[in-house]
Amino acid sequence: MKIIDISIPITPTMPIWPGDELVELTQTSAIAKGDAANISRIAMGVHTGTHIDAPKHFIESGITVDQISLDKLVGKALVLNIDHQVNVISEEILKAHPDIHFLTKEKKVLFKTRNSALWKQHLNEFYQNYVALDTSGANFLQQFQLDLIGIDYLSISTYEDTELPHQILLSAGIILLEGLELSDVDCGFYQLYCLPLKLSGCEGAPARVILVEIQK
Repeated sequence: MKIIDISIPITPTMPIWPGDELVELTQTSAIAKGDAANISRIAMGVHTGTHIDAPKHFIESGITVDQISLDKLVGKALVLNIDHQVNVISEEILKAHPDIHFLTKEKKVLFKTRNSALWKQHLNEFYQNYVALDTSGANFLQQFQLDLIGIDYLSISTYEDTELPHQILLSAGIILLEGLELSDVDCGFYQLYCLPLKLSGCEGAPARVILVEIQK
């Protein structure tokens, strides 16, 4: 049984969404300095690195992280490859995908794009030209009644069209999983385990996410 960690390491130099707080990771107690234990402190935004968006993120009446059913976060998931020539995941691109029919039965999908190569480059700066859904793609996916949609950069939506795709998907109760690292993942079906921090009343949370290969 192969277990694949698709989470991004959290570091003070990692890319963050423009305008978000930088990651602060500091050691407040050190054995090397004579203290009894090593203790660290972290400060960062809840949409840092690998994280989920709860409906509350863009829908004022939407549920928060602690109200999400674990059934939406754990279960069979399809990793769907998007050709490296694709810049925007539109309705047209999705309709033409040879595996899109699987979404009539499956509830969770992760989009693997050329974004994943960015994490291998260990870039510290935010990259605006990442691949993501536009409004037409979000509208198309909404019809499938999915539990969760994931992608391999910091937003499910393009940098130029951030708000509306989020609203469309979150208003449908779809949990958004952003900031995945899928470069070492083959396309196909896996068991997904997405465990965000249980932050009470919050619209998003960092998550540790793994895929487990399904035995054939």
